[in-house]
Amino acid sequence: MRTILVVDDDAWVRVLARDVLAADGYRVLEAADGEDAIRIAAEHPGPIHLLLTDVVMPGLDGCELAAGLAPLLPGMKVMFMSAYDRDFLVARGLNPTGPVIAKPFTIEYLARRVRMVLGAERAPAAPARAR
Repeated sequence: MRTILVVDDDAWVRVLARDVLAADGYRVLEAADGEDAIRIAAEHPGPIHLLLTDVVMPGLDGCELAAGLAPLLPGMKVMFMSAYDRDFLVARGLNPTGPVIAKPFTIEYLARRVRMVLGAERAPAAPARAR
């Protein structure tokens, strides 16, 4: 069973992600902020396969969190969530280095994107071009 660490300061988003991912067969750990996520990751006895984190949070932002966890969990993949577009984030000095899903998202989209990032599902084929 793969383990996902969900980090978001919005409890509603965290609970939604937890419930969707648990129903899809993942073990889900939750944290309300970056500091709590680092503690949970350090105490977790097994691997964490995916960090699913909000980008903009009080304290450690999602980019700092991912960078801080990388040495502790070198095989962990990272997927970011944000209500802001990438241009807005970059303009504020935040540069997510992995896929970013826009909030709000549907439960189907979240589950599909997580499966794709973890390699459990192929990305949809690009539409054929007209000739």
